[in-house]
Amino acid sequence: MTTSEVRATEQERRGPGRPRDQDLDQQILMATIELIDADEAVTVTRVIERSGVSRAALYRRWPSVTSLVAAALDVGREVPEPVPSGGDLREAIVALLAGTAIGASEFPEQRFRHRIKLSMEDPELQRAYWNSHVRRRRVPIEDALRNGVMSGVFRSDLDLEACFDLIAGVFYYQMIVRGDRMDDPVVRSRCEAALDVVWRGMLADADGERSASAS
Repeated sequence: MTTSEVRATEQERRGPGRPRDQDLDQQILMATIELIDADEAVTVTRVIERSGVSRAALYRRWPSVTSLVAAALDVGREVPEPVPSGGDLREAIVALLAGTAIGASEFPEQRFRHRIKLSMEDPELQRAYWNSHVRRRRVPIEDALRNGVMSGVFRSDLDLEACFDLIAGVFYYQMIVRGDRMDDPVVRSRCEAALDVVWRGMLADADGERSASAS
């Protein structure tokens, strides 16, 4: 999925007709988050009671409770800006992933852990959250890796989705599994050491060493 495809997906989700009322969107999302934070079941009836909106207004915005919960779980997260061209690509990717991980860790801890729990317990929700939200945040780095392949920095046979999973997995393992924070210099150094191993395998030069061409 490229940046233009992300925009098209956003428009497709929004659908034809007049723009959505952002105030109503926020009322519905905040009501849903309150239920999630209270560890209460999210139902259409409960969301309507808390938000004060009509059932029709809710369904015009989210066709199912699953899609609504996925949107609520993503409140506060943004699609990163494109990776700047002309600089050190490796450092730009490190900065972007570290910043994303730090942003995730700034969520209220209870909400963050509950989000993980909900998505792991409900495969349908996990897939909806992936399709509607998580995939969009991968686009800037995948585009940067694709540009690296096109410019000859990286091997032409790379599976870019697999490369992203491998790189991002290093960062999120620290936070989700180890319980560390990305603003800890020791953790940041550990991630960069792991990325160096991955990076050498991605480079187009024969000996696999990081070179000036990676900048």
